[in-house]
Amino acid sequence: MRRLAFILGLSLLGACSTTLEDMAPTSVPSTTAPSSVSGKAPRFGDSNPHDWQGTTPWHYAVHGTDVSKYQTSVDWAQAKAAGISFAFIKATEGGDRVDDYFHEHWRSAKAAGVPRGAYHFYYFCRPAIEQARWFIQNVPKDPSAMPPVLDMEWNPQSPTCKLRPPPETVRTEMSIFLKTIENHYGKKPIIYTSIDFFDDNRLATFHGYPYWLRSVAGHPSNRYGPHPFTFWQYTGTGIVPGIRGKADINVFNGTQAGWQKWLKQNTR
Repeated sequence: MRRLAFILGLSLLGACSTTLEDMAPTSVPSTTAPSSVSGKAPRFGDSNPHDWQGTTPWHYAVHGTDVSKYQTSVDWAQAKAAGISFAFIKATEGGDRVDDYFHEHWRSAKAAGVPRGAYHFYYFCRPAIEQARWFIQNVPKDPSAMPPVLDMEWNPQSPTCKLRPPPETVRTEMSIFLKTIENHYGKKPIIYTSIDFFDDNRLATFHGYPYWLRSVAGHPSNRYGPHPFTFWQYTGTGIVPGIRGKADINVFNGTQAGWQKWLKQNTR
């Protein structure tokens, strides 16, 4: 009996040595806190997790978030400690709106040492040049910031603008906005978009800019084909310490060393 007890004890000890990373399911349940094993990517909880197959978000070393007024105040130090390495912050919309929390997020993220960039939500009932000038008017020219982002997606919930221009017009207006802010900030802007908008406007033919692709139910290669991407938004229902409610979570398409190189090239 003593020998049997000893063997059972060794078995239990061996089981306890298994890491949370080894035990975690493919889809992290909502009760799971983010865990980070040395040398591995952080894994965040999700209130509505996807059953990831193939290349999962946790194949990527660098994770970040994007925020707007809907997240209200963020504890950026806590988010950073949990594994958030960057943040995209909503700044403007159309030609007359500034996000209520933009200035707070912009200051607080920088103070916590979280690299951040500002994004503009495009409005189809205002000329692109007006929107670019509005963004420039409200977003500081900070050399330490990541490149600005143009958020291009349909917005069927808009109470004031139901316009859906033809693809040629969309791409022309995008070019005007992107070139205007690139000339001002001296950095190549990033394009954020969704699957339907990408397909509807044939953005596979729109080259010359880095892309940040939304795909919450499959890897971008399964949804956008071979189109290159720099960032991937993989959930809108994530759980991030320091952020209230549902959080958007993204990855950088590269290694930790690649991320440091990208930051050095784009934040000076």
